[in-house]
Amino acid sequence: METTIALREWAVAVKALEEGRQVIVLRKGGIAEETKEFRLESPRFYLFPSFEHQRPNLVIPEAAGGVEQTQAEAALTPGFVTVTSFAEVAEDLEVTDAETLKRLEGLHIWTEDYAEERLRWKKTKPLHVLVLRVYRLNEPRTIPMRDEYGGCKSWIELQDLSGSPLTPVLDDEQFRRQSEEVRNRIHR
Repeated sequence: METTIALREWAVAVKALEEGRQVIVLRKGGIAEETKEFRLESPRFYLFPSFEHQRPNLVIPEAAGGVEQTQAEAALTPGFVTVTSFAEVAEDLEVTDAETLKRLEGLHIWTEDYAEERLRWKKTKPLHVLVLRVYRLNEPRTIPMRDEYGGCKSWIELQDLSGSPLTPVLDDEQFRRQSEEVRNRIHR
């Protein structure tokens, strides 16, 4: 774990990844992306919990309480953010149509409407479905929230982070099954 790059993702999605409830994130790129589209800048990165756009009505009912929970947890340390996980990209799959995206229902926390909204944004660009092998940091890191960590962008470079031993969220077989299910639904 020699990188300090992090992928900004909704805190509620990071929570779902850390609990093994999903192994994917859906990416199109942030408004502030230099390239105006999503690019996989590193195959290994920290997961940086963000709060700007997450709303209970944009996630499935089972995950809606997680929005408030993650916001309440963040409020305990104002001016700081706690990084609790690290990920490796197993696959970067591209989805270009609503029918394929719909087949991923049940494998992620976003509502069907919100997932389709992500697909439709920047219509000429594919939606990236990143299959992630997620690891929990054995020692979570609470770091100062810097201005450059905010905004609508996918990638940030963390400055106040040192390595920590990692524990896989899912064992090899669980991860194989979940990632295989994603592939099967996309390539159906």
